[in-house]
Amino acid sequence: MVTTGQAGARAAARRAADLLHDARAHERAACIPEAIRCYDAAIATADRTGERTILAEALRRLAVMRHLRNESTEARQLCRRSYSVACDAGNDLLAAEALNTLGGLDVQTGAIEDARSNFLQALARGGESRELRARVEQNLGIVANIQGNLDEAVAHYEGSLEAYRASNDEHGCAIAYANLGIAHTDLRQYERAEGYFQQSYEIAERAGDAHLQGQCLVNHAEVHVVRGRYEDARLNAEAALAIFDQLDARSDKSEAYRIIGMVYRKTGRAALAESRLRSAIELAVSAGSVLHEAEASCELALLYQAMGRNQEALTLLNAAHRLFRRLDARVDLVYVGGKVSELETTYFAVVLEWGQSIESTDSYTFGHCERVAQHAMAVARVVGLDDTSQTTIRLGAYLHDLGKVRVPHEILNKPGPLTQDEFAVVQMHPIWGLELLAAVEFPWDLKPIIRWHHERYDGTGYPDRLRGDEIPIAAQIVGIVDVFDALSTARPYRPALSRQAALAEIEKCRGWWSDAVYAAFVTSLDDVKSAADGRLAAVS
Repeated sequence: MVTTGQAGARAAARRAADLLHDARAHERAACIPEAIRCYDAAIATADRTGERTILAEALRRLAVMRHLRNESTEARQLCRRSYSVACDAGNDLLAAEALNTLGGLDVQTGAIEDARSNFLQALARGGESRELRARVEQNLGIVANIQGNLDEAVAHYEGSLEAYRASNDEHGCAIAYANLGIAHTDLRQYERAEGYFQQSYEIAERAGDAHLQGQCLVNHAEVHVVRGRYEDARLNAEAALAIFDQLDARSDKSEAYRIIGMVYRKTGRAALAESRLRSAIELAVSAGSVLHEAEASCELALLYQAMGRNQEALTLLNAAHRLFRRLDARVDLVYVGGKVSELETTYFAVVLEWGQSIESTDSYTFGHCERVAQHAMAVARVVGLDDTSQTTIRLGAYLHDLGKVRVPHEILNKPGPLTQDEFAVVQMHPIWGLELLAAVEFPWDLKPIIRWHHERYDGTGYPDRLRGDEIPIAAQIVGIVDVFDALSTARPYRPALSRQAALAEIEKCRGWWSDAVYAAFVTSLDDVKSAADGRLAAVS
């Protein structure tokens, strides 16, 4: 016999289940406020009636909603409560679901090792469920993708797809297709990537999953950009942006704006590109997405480089460098190495271009900065400096004469010896170089090279009359190579000296550098050709 109280409790429990069902439907239809209200109501009802299964699931789903609205702290609290409720109820499967969701939140915030740990714990608790295994395999694929293990990622995604198919879960298959598309994009297998994105989008559209539709559109847009189909890329990214705006998914909106900015940059619409990329950065910052902020900053730096706004480009590249390093302190846990390598290649290009723009005012020194950079790195290797120090020297050499942009053209190109007053103007260029870079924070300490490459070990240099080891070794290295390249290059008032003659002049001035730097310089000559030697080789 069922009592009135029991019947009432069962009716309430059914209402909690109905609320959970309605919330899920609202979520799939991108009606986020309605979904959140229904989840809150389901949680309150299930908590009151003691329906622990419904409570655990509603808490977990609400955590996902809160995360999409950039409420990460609340999302984690809800997820942990879901895990606790499931454990108290002895429901291993729901506990595993909560762990899997918590791992997903970790991935979004860059805590990759925590994510892996949560995914593996989820498998341990609920791995017998084919449906759960499908989701965890997918998430392990995401972790492998982030770390740059693309073949491993594809294997996990394919395993996930197989499990979803065996479970007759078409929506799960759509997510697996989307991730396979991303992995094959990274592998530069674009035809396969596009096929996967299209399959995913079609299923997401049938299922009414707006967020997944947006993700497919923006990822497919990136492939269009790579393949030069800019109008298709713009249309896809704008359609994705409309969806993400409706969902108030700021991190995803940032990515859509970045793609639109890329399209405008590549099609020569600089003002529009700058506006969209600025929006991408602002949205990424507001969403706490370090990766999207770094990637949008790199893209805006490329735009500024093309516009000749090199100082602004460098400022953005410096910011991006710091952001990539923030993703995780241990590069072996998060694959930022490849992104940092790409960034540094761009960085070198911007700095070299800036150095060459300086040389364009003085036709006799064109190529000087590049030659000094290459030769200085050779000296640094002989000295035994590490990779970071060599990078510092390379970039410092590119910019060591930056201040010469303030030296009047008639002084730079004077066809005869300088007067004392004219030389005093030239001697200001190290200080002017630092002034031009005052607002730029470099990841490498370039400023001592720029200021002190004309200092001399015997104290007769400029601008600060430093003596001995007060002069950083990087500045000494750039300084000696700078003198040698100047001697080896034709000037308005004299022809280029041969290697032997230039070395003889250096020998007369060996007191300007430490013994170690001088010896390394001489040793390095076996591997480096002077400008004069290069010209002779070219015409022989």
